[in-house]
Amino acid sequence: MTFDVQRIRTQFPSLHHHTDAGSIPIFFDNPAGTQVPKPVMDAVTTYYMTMNANHGGAFATSKRSDAMVHAAREKAAALVNAPRPEEIVFGPNMTTLSFALSRAIGKMLSPGDEIVLTRMDHDANVTPWTRIADDYDLTVRWVDIHIEDCTLDMDTLEAALTDRTKVVATVHASNAAGTINPVQQIAAMAHAAGALYVVDAVQSTPHITIDVQEIGCDFLLCSAYKFFGPHIGILWGKYDLLASLPAYKVRPADDHPPHRWETGTASFETINGVAAAIDYLAWVGDQFGDAAKFPHAHGLRRSLLMSMDAIGTYERTLADHLIAGLQAIKGVTVRGITNPARGHERVPTVIFEMDGFTPLQVAEYLAEQHIYVWDGNYYAVEIMNRLGRGAHGMVRVGPVHYNTIEEIDTLLERVASLAKK
Repeated sequence: MTFDVQRIRTQFPSLHHHTDAGSIPIFFDNPAGTQVPKPVMDAVTTYYMTMNANHGGAFATSKRSDAMVHAAREKAAALVNAPRPEEIVFGPNMTTLSFALSRAIGKMLSPGDEIVLTRMDHDANVTPWTRIADDYDLTVRWVDIHIEDCTLDMDTLEAALTDRTKVVATVHASNAAGTINPVQQIAAMAHAAGALYVVDAVQSTPHITIDVQEIGCDFLLCSAYKFFGPHIGILWGKYDLLASLPAYKVRPADDHPPHRWETGTASFETINGVAAAIDYLAWVGDQFGDAAKFPHAHGLRRSLLMSMDAIGTYERTLADHLIAGLQAIKGVTVRGITNPARGHERVPTVIFEMDGFTPLQVAEYLAEQHIYVWDGNYYAVEIMNRLGRGAHGMVRVGPVHYNTIEEIDTLLERVASLAKK
Protein backbone atom coordinates (compact mmCIF):
# COMPACT_ATOMS: atom_id res chain seq x y z
CA MET A 1 0.00 0.00 0.00
CA THR A 2 1.25 3.50 -0.80
CA PHE A 3 2.62 5.35 2.22
CA ASP A 4 0.21 8.29 2.65
CA VAL A 5 2.25 10.91 4.52
CA GLN A 6 -0.59 13.44 4.42
CA ARG A 7 -2.83 10.98 6.22
CA ILE A 8 -0.04 10.38 8.72
CA ARG A 9 0.22 14.11 9.32
CA THR A 10 -3.45 14.37 10.26
CA GLN A 11 -2.60 12.39 13.41
CA PHE A 12 -0.26 15.13 14.71
CA PRO A 13 -1.96 18.37 15.82
CA SER A 14 1.32 20.27 16.23
CA LEU A 15 2.12 19.83 12.55
CA HIS A 16 -0.82 22.13 11.80
CA HIS A 17 -0.30 24.66 14.57
CA HIS A 18 0.64 28.04 13.15
CA THR A 19 3.46 30.20 14.45
CA ASP A 20 2.87 33.80 15.53
CA ALA A 21 3.91 34.79 12.01
CA GLY A 22 1.12 32.67 10.55
CA SER A 23 3.29 29.95 9.03
CA ILE A 24 3.45 26.27 9.88
CA PRO A 25 6.88 25.23 11.21
CA ILE A 26 8.91 22.41 9.73
CA PHE A 27 10.08 19.99 12.41
CA PHE A 28 13.50 18.57 11.65
CA ASP A 29 14.51 18.60 15.33
CA ASN A 30 13.11 15.07 15.75
CA PRO A 31 16.30 13.28 16.91
CA ALA A 32 15.98 15.20 20.18
CA GLY A 33 12.24 14.57 20.47
CA THR A 34 9.45 13.90 18.01
CA GLN A 35 6.00 15.45 17.81
CA VAL A 36 3.13 13.52 19.38
CA PRO A 37 -0.04 12.11 17.78
CA LYS A 38 -3.43 13.02 19.21
CA PRO A 39 -4.10 9.56 20.73
CA VAL A 40 -1.01 9.95 22.90
CA MET A 41 -2.24 13.30 24.16
CA ASP A 42 -5.64 11.78 24.82
CA ALA A 43 -4.10 8.88 26.74
CA VAL A 44 -2.39 11.23 29.18
CA THR A 45 -5.67 13.09 29.76
CA THR A 46 -7.61 9.83 30.10
CA TYR A 47 -5.25 8.67 32.82
CA TYR A 48 -5.91 11.74 34.93
CA MET A 49 -9.64 11.51 34.37
CA THR A 50 -10.21 7.81 35.00
CA MET A 51 -7.35 6.16 36.92
CA ASN A 52 -5.24 8.78 38.67
CA ALA A 53 -3.87 6.95 41.72
CA ASN A 54 -0.70 5.52 43.17
CA HIS A 55 0.41 1.91 42.81
CA GLY A 56 -0.90 -1.01 44.81
CA GLY A 57 -4.13 0.28 46.28
CA ALA A 58 -7.24 -1.76 47.04
CA PHE A 59 -9.54 0.77 45.38
CA ALA A 60 -10.77 1.13 41.81
CA THR A 61 -8.55 3.88 40.41
CA SER A 62 -5.38 2.26 41.73
CA LYS A 63 -6.39 -1.12 40.30
CA ARG A 64 -7.13 0.48 36.94
CA SER A 65 -3.78 2.26 37.02
CA ASP A 66 -1.92 -0.96 37.83
CA ALA A 67 -3.72 -2.82 35.04
CA MET A 68 -2.82 -0.04 32.62
CA VAL A 69 0.87 -0.22 33.57
CA HIS A 70 0.94 -3.97 33.00
CA ALA A 71 -0.76 -3.54 29.61
CA ALA A 72 1.79 -0.87 28.70
CA ARG A 73 4.62 -3.25 29.62
CA GLU A 74 3.11 -5.88 27.33
CA LYS A 75 3.03 -3.39 24.47
CA ALA A 76 6.58 -2.22 25.12
CA ALA A 77 7.66 -5.86 25.22
CA ALA A 78 6.09 -6.32 21.78
CA LEU A 79 7.94 -3.22 20.53
CA VAL A 80 11.37 -4.64 21.39
CA ASN A 81 10.38 -8.34 21.20
CA ALA A 82 11.10 -8.99 24.87
CA PRO A 83 10.32 -12.53 26.10
CA ARG A 84 8.19 -11.22 28.98
CA PRO A 85 6.67 -7.90 30.07
CA GLU A 86 8.38 -8.03 33.47
CA GLU A 87 11.62 -7.25 31.63
CA ILE A 88 10.37 -3.73 30.80
CA VAL A 89 11.42 -0.99 33.21
CA PHE A 90 10.01 2.54 32.98
CA GLY A 91 11.98 5.54 34.20
CA PRO A 92 12.30 9.32 33.78
CA ASN A 93 14.55 9.06 30.71
CA MET A 94 17.25 6.89 29.17
CA THR A 95 20.05 8.80 30.91
CA THR A 96 18.64 8.28 34.40
CA LEU A 97 18.03 4.60 33.68
CA SER A 98 21.55 4.25 32.30
CA PHE A 99 23.04 5.67 35.50
CA ALA A 100 20.93 3.29 37.58
CA LEU A 101 22.09 0.36 35.47
CA SER A 102 25.78 1.30 35.54
CA ARG A 103 25.71 1.87 39.28
CA ALA A 104 24.21 -1.59 39.88
CA ILE A 105 26.67 -3.31 37.54
CA GLY A 106 29.54 -1.38 39.06
CA LYS A 107 28.86 -3.01 42.44
CA MET A 108 29.69 -6.37 40.82
CA LEU A 109 33.05 -5.32 39.34
CA SER A 110 36.60 -5.37 40.72
CA PRO A 111 39.60 -3.05 40.27
CA GLY A 112 41.24 -3.74 36.94
CA ASP A 113 38.07 -4.96 35.26
CA GLU A 114 37.46 -3.33 31.88
CA ILE A 115 34.63 -1.48 30.14
CA VAL A 116 34.55 -0.99 26.36
CA LEU A 117 32.99 2.22 25.02
CA THR A 118 32.87 3.86 21.58
CA ARG A 119 33.74 7.24 20.11
CA MET A 120 30.30 7.25 18.46
CA ASP A 121 27.98 7.19 21.44
CA HIS A 122 25.70 9.74 23.04
CA ASP A 123 27.16 10.69 26.40
CA ALA A 124 24.31 8.92 28.19
CA ASN A 125 26.02 5.67 27.18
CA VAL A 126 29.47 6.97 28.05
CA THR A 127 29.57 8.97 31.28
CA PRO A 128 27.53 6.46 33.37
CA TRP A 129 30.31 3.97 32.59
CA THR A 130 33.29 6.30 33.00
CA ARG A 131 31.88 7.36 36.38
CA ILE A 132 31.81 3.81 37.71
CA ALA A 133 35.26 3.30 36.20
CA ASP A 134 36.46 6.19 38.37
CA ASP A 135 34.56 4.88 41.40
CA TYR A 136 35.81 1.30 41.21
CA ASP A 137 39.24 1.71 39.59
CA LEU A 138 38.17 0.11 36.32
CA THR A 139 39.87 0.45 32.93
CA VAL A 140 38.03 2.02 29.98
CA ARG A 141 38.97 0.90 26.48
CA TRP A 142 37.75 2.82 23.44
CA VAL A 143 36.42 1.73 20.07
CA ASP A 144 37.33 4.18 17.30
CA ILE A 145 35.35 5.23 14.22
CA HIS A 146 36.23 5.54 10.54
CA ILE A 147 35.99 9.29 10.11
CA GLU A 148 35.36 9.07 6.36
CA ASP A 149 31.89 7.51 6.83
CA CYS A 150 31.35 7.59 10.61
CA THR A 151 31.15 3.82 11.02
CA LEU A 152 32.63 1.83 13.89
CA ASP A 153 36.16 0.53 13.47
CA MET A 154 35.45 -3.11 14.29
CA ASP A 155 39.16 -3.93 14.40
CA THR A 156 39.58 -1.59 17.36
CA LEU A 157 36.58 -3.25 19.01
CA GLU A 158 38.20 -6.66 18.65
CA ALA A 159 41.48 -5.28 20.00
CA ALA A 160 39.70 -3.73 22.99
CA LEU A 161 38.20 -7.01 24.18
CA THR A 162 40.24 -8.95 26.75
CA ASP A 163 39.62 -11.53 29.45
CA ARG A 164 39.04 -8.61 31.85
CA THR A 165 36.23 -7.06 29.78
CA LYS A 166 33.02 -6.98 31.81
CA VAL A 167 30.82 -4.49 29.93
CA VAL A 168 30.57 -3.45 26.27
CA ALA A 169 28.29 -0.45 25.66
CA THR A 170 27.47 0.82 22.17
CA VAL A 171 24.82 2.82 20.41
CA HIS A 172 22.49 1.05 17.98
CA ALA A 173 22.17 4.06 15.66
CA SER A 174 24.21 7.23 16.04
CA ASN A 175 22.23 10.26 17.19
CA ALA A 176 24.69 12.37 15.20
CA ALA A 177 25.72 10.64 11.96
CA GLY A 178 22.82 8.19 11.80
CA THR A 179 25.06 5.12 11.41
CA ILE A 180 23.42 1.78 12.25
CA ASN A 181 25.91 -0.43 14.04
CA PRO A 182 26.20 -4.25 13.62
CA VAL A 183 24.79 -4.88 17.07
CA GLN A 184 24.22 -8.60 16.59
CA GLN A 185 27.89 -9.07 15.72
CA ILE A 186 28.95 -6.89 18.65
CA ALA A 187 26.78 -8.91 21.03
CA ALA A 188 28.49 -12.12 19.91
CA MET A 189 31.92 -10.55 20.36
CA ALA A 190 31.06 -9.20 23.82
CA HIS A 191 29.67 -12.52 25.01
CA ALA A 192 32.65 -14.42 23.64
CA ALA A 193 34.77 -12.24 25.92
CA GLY A 194 32.46 -12.95 28.87
CA ALA A 195 31.05 -9.42 28.97
CA LEU A 196 27.58 -7.93 29.25
CA TYR A 197 26.37 -5.97 26.22
CA VAL A 198 24.38 -2.74 26.69
CA VAL A 199 22.69 -1.11 23.68
CA ASP A 200 21.51 2.50 23.43
CA ALA A 201 18.58 2.25 21.01
CA VAL A 202 17.23 5.76 21.52
CA GLN A 203 17.93 6.85 17.96
CA SER A 204 17.12 3.56 16.26
CA THR A 205 13.70 2.85 17.78
CA PRO A 206 11.78 5.50 15.75
CA HIS A 207 13.24 4.24 12.48
CA ILE A 208 13.98 0.51 12.46
CA THR A 209 12.73 -2.73 13.99
CA ILE A 210 14.06 -3.51 17.46
CA ASP A 211 14.44 -7.17 18.45
CA VAL A 212 16.40 -7.78 21.63
CA GLN A 213 16.31 -11.53 21.12
CA GLU A 214 17.75 -11.28 17.63
CA ILE A 215 20.39 -8.76 18.73
CA GLY A 216 21.37 -10.94 21.64
CA CYS A 217 22.11 -8.03 23.97
CA ASP A 218 21.72 -8.09 27.75
CA PHE A 219 20.22 -4.62 28.16
CA LEU A 220 18.66 -2.12 25.76
CA LEU A 221 17.48 1.40 26.49
CA CYS A 222 15.28 3.80 24.54
CA SER A 223 13.16 6.91 25.07
CA ALA A 224 9.46 7.13 24.24
CA TYR A 225 9.67 10.81 23.31
CA LYS A 226 11.91 9.83 20.41
CA PHE A 227 9.23 7.48 19.02
CA PHE A 228 6.21 9.81 19.16
CA GLY A 229 5.43 9.30 22.85
CA PRO A 230 5.72 11.34 26.05
CA HIS A 231 8.85 12.19 28.01
CA ILE A 232 9.76 8.87 29.63
CA GLY A 233 12.51 6.29 29.23
CA ILE A 234 12.46 2.50 28.87
CA LEU A 235 15.02 -0.08 29.96
CA TRP A 236 14.81 -3.68 28.79
CA GLY A 237 16.97 -6.26 30.53
CA LYS A 238 17.19 -10.02 30.74
CA TYR A 239 15.00 -11.08 33.63
CA ASP A 240 17.68 -12.99 35.53
CA LEU A 241 19.98 -9.96 35.41
CA LEU A 242 17.24 -7.56 36.48
CA ALA A 243 16.50 -9.92 39.38
CA SER A 244 20.09 -10.47 40.53
CA LEU A 245 21.90 -7.15 40.08
CA PRO A 246 22.03 -4.99 43.23
CA ALA A 247 19.55 -2.32 42.20
CA TYR A 248 19.36 0.74 44.44
CA LYS A 249 15.88 0.83 46.00
CA VAL A 250 14.00 1.71 49.16
CA ARG A 251 13.28 -1.17 51.55
CA PRO A 252 9.47 -1.36 51.19
CA ALA A 253 9.63 -1.51 47.40
CA ASP A 254 8.88 -4.79 45.65
CA ASP A 255 12.15 -6.69 45.15
CA HIS A 256 11.05 -8.44 41.95
CA PRO A 257 11.64 -7.13 38.41
CA PRO A 258 10.73 -4.69 37.10
CA HIS A 259 9.59 -2.94 40.29
CA ARG A 260 12.98 -3.10 42.04
CA TRP A 261 14.32 -0.80 39.31
CA GLU A 262 11.45 1.70 39.34
CA THR A 263 12.29 3.97 42.24
CA GLY A 264 9.52 6.05 43.77
CA THR A 265 6.17 6.85 42.22
CA ALA A 266 6.11 6.27 38.49
CA SER A 267 4.93 8.75 35.87
CA PHE A 268 1.77 6.74 35.27
CA GLU A 269 0.19 9.23 32.91
CA THR A 270 3.18 9.08 30.56
CA ILE A 271 3.26 5.28 30.78
CA ASN A 272 -0.29 5.37 29.42
CA GLY A 273 1.07 7.64 26.71
CA VAL A 274 3.75 5.06 25.86
CA ALA A 275 1.06 2.47 25.27
CA ALA A 276 -0.77 4.89 22.98
CA ALA A 277 2.42 5.69 21.06
CA ILE A 278 3.00 1.98 20.42
CA ASP A 279 -0.63 1.62 19.34
CA TYR A 280 -0.05 4.50 16.93
CA LEU A 281 2.96 2.73 15.40
CA ALA A 282 0.85 -0.42 15.06
CA TRP A 283 -1.83 1.66 13.30
CA VAL A 284 0.79 2.82 10.78
CA GLY A 285 1.66 -0.80 10.10
CA ASP A 286 -1.95 -1.87 9.73
CA GLN A 287 -2.68 1.00 7.33
CA PHE A 288 0.46 1.05 5.20
CA GLY A 289 2.40 -2.15 5.87
CA ASP A 290 2.66 -5.42 3.99
CA ALA A 291 1.55 -8.37 6.13
CA ALA A 292 2.84 -10.85 3.52
CA LYS A 293 6.40 -9.91 4.48
CA PHE A 294 5.89 -11.23 8.01
CA PRO A 295 4.02 -14.54 7.73
CA HIS A 296 5.35 -15.90 11.01
CA ALA A 297 4.54 -12.87 13.19
CA HIS A 298 1.23 -12.30 14.90
CA GLY A 299 -0.84 -9.67 16.66
CA LEU A 300 0.74 -6.45 17.84
CA ARG A 301 4.26 -7.58 16.99
CA ARG A 302 3.30 -8.19 13.36
CA SER A 303 1.70 -4.75 13.12
CA LEU A 304 4.86 -3.19 14.54
CA LEU A 305 7.07 -5.08 12.10
CA MET A 306 4.88 -3.90 9.25
CA SER A 307 5.04 -0.35 10.60
CA MET A 308 8.82 -0.15 10.83
CA ASP A 309 9.19 -1.71 7.38
CA ALA A 310 6.88 0.90 5.84
CA ILE A 311 8.45 3.73 7.81
CA GLY A 312 11.97 2.64 6.90
CA THR A 313 11.18 2.44 3.20
CA TYR A 314 9.64 5.91 3.18
CA GLU A 315 12.36 7.48 5.31
CA ARG A 316 15.10 6.23 3.01
CA THR A 317 13.58 8.33 0.22
CA LEU A 318 13.70 11.33 2.55
CA ALA A 319 17.30 10.68 3.55
CA ASP A 320 18.49 10.14 -0.01
CA HIS A 321 16.82 13.36 -1.15
CA LEU A 322 18.19 15.34 1.78
CA ILE A 323 21.76 14.10 1.46
CA ALA A 324 21.89 14.57 -2.32
CA GLY A 325 20.41 18.05 -2.01
CA LEU A 326 22.87 19.15 0.66
CA GLN A 327 25.83 17.79 -1.30
CA ALA A 328 24.76 19.85 -4.30
CA ILE A 329 25.11 23.10 -2.32
CA LYS A 330 28.52 24.73 -2.58
CA GLY A 331 30.32 24.90 0.75
CA VAL A 332 28.21 22.22 2.47
CA THR A 333 29.86 19.00 3.67
CA VAL A 334 27.75 16.07 4.83
CA ARG A 335 29.42 13.66 7.25
CA GLY A 336 28.57 9.97 7.57
CA ILE A 337 27.27 7.44 5.05
CA THR A 338 26.17 9.30 1.90
CA ASN A 339 26.03 6.57 -0.76
CA PRO A 340 22.33 5.75 -1.48
CA ALA A 341 23.32 2.12 -2.02
CA ARG A 342 24.22 2.02 1.68
CA GLY A 343 21.00 3.63 2.86
CA HIS A 344 20.10 0.53 4.87
CA GLU A 345 23.19 1.18 7.02
CA ARG A 346 21.84 4.42 8.44
CA VAL A 347 18.77 6.16 9.83
CA PRO A 348 17.73 9.49 8.25
CA THR A 349 19.50 11.65 10.85
CA VAL A 350 21.98 13.80 8.88
CA ILE A 351 24.78 16.14 9.98
CA PHE A 352 26.57 18.76 7.93
CA GLU A 353 28.94 21.70 8.17
CA MET A 354 28.87 24.84 6.05
CA ASP A 355 31.80 26.99 4.99
CA GLY A 356 31.69 30.51 6.41
CA PHE A 357 29.01 29.83 9.01
CA THR A 358 28.96 28.23 12.42
CA PRO A 359 26.31 25.57 13.00
CA LEU A 360 24.55 27.94 15.38
CA GLN A 361 24.38 30.63 12.70
CA VAL A 362 22.84 28.13 10.27
CA ALA A 363 20.33 26.94 12.87
CA GLU A 364 19.38 30.50 13.77
CA TYR A 365 18.90 31.43 10.13
CA LEU A 366 16.68 28.41 9.54
CA ALA A 367 14.75 29.12 12.73
CA GLU A 368 13.93 32.56 11.34
CA GLN A 369 12.35 30.68 8.41
CA HIS A 370 10.46 28.45 10.92
CA ILE A 371 12.59 25.42 10.11
CA TYR A 372 13.70 23.68 13.29
CA VAL A 373 17.11 21.96 13.32
CA TRP A 374 19.74 21.33 15.97
CA ASP A 375 23.29 22.58 16.21
CA GLY A 376 26.16 21.69 18.52
CA ASN A 377 27.12 18.20 19.68
CA TYR A 378 23.67 16.91 20.83
CA TYR A 379 25.57 15.18 23.68
CA ALA A 380 27.52 13.11 21.12
CA VAL A 381 30.73 14.57 22.50
CA GLU A 382 33.12 11.84 21.42
CA ILE A 383 32.17 11.72 17.74
CA MET A 384 32.28 15.50 17.41
CA ASN A 385 35.74 15.58 18.95
CA ARG A 386 36.84 12.73 16.70
CA LEU A 387 35.59 14.59 13.61
CA GLY A 388 37.41 17.75 14.69
CA ARG A 389 34.15 19.55 15.42
CA GLY A 390 34.38 19.71 19.20
CA ALA A 391 34.19 23.50 19.38
CA HIS A 392 30.98 24.13 17.45
CA GLY A 393 29.58 20.74 16.46
CA MET A 394 27.48 20.49 13.30
CA VAL A 395 24.00 21.17 12.00
CA ARG A 396 21.69 18.18 12.47
CA VAL A 397 18.60 17.57 10.35
CA GLY A 398 16.42 14.68 11.46
CA PRO A 399 13.42 13.84 9.27
CA VAL A 400 10.95 11.21 10.40
CA HIS A 401 8.00 9.56 8.70
CA TYR A 402 5.67 12.56 9.11
CA ASN A 403 8.04 14.83 7.18
CA THR A 404 7.73 15.35 3.43
CA ILE A 405 9.91 15.78 0.37
CA GLU A 406 8.44 19.27 0.05
CA GLU A 407 9.68 20.17 3.52
CA ILE A 408 13.14 18.92 2.64
CA ASP A 409 13.07 21.01 -0.54
CA THR A 410 12.20 24.07 1.52
CA LEU A 411 15.14 23.39 3.82
CA LEU A 412 17.47 22.93 0.86
CA GLU A 413 16.30 26.18 -0.71
CA ARG A 414 16.98 28.08 2.51
CA VAL A 415 20.42 26.51 3.01
CA ALA A 416 21.33 27.31 -0.62
CA SER A 417 20.15 30.88 -0.09
CA LEU A 418 22.33 31.25 2.99
CA ALA A 419 25.31 29.79 1.14
CA LYS A 420 25.10 32.66 -1.36
CA LYS A 421 25.31 35.38 1.30
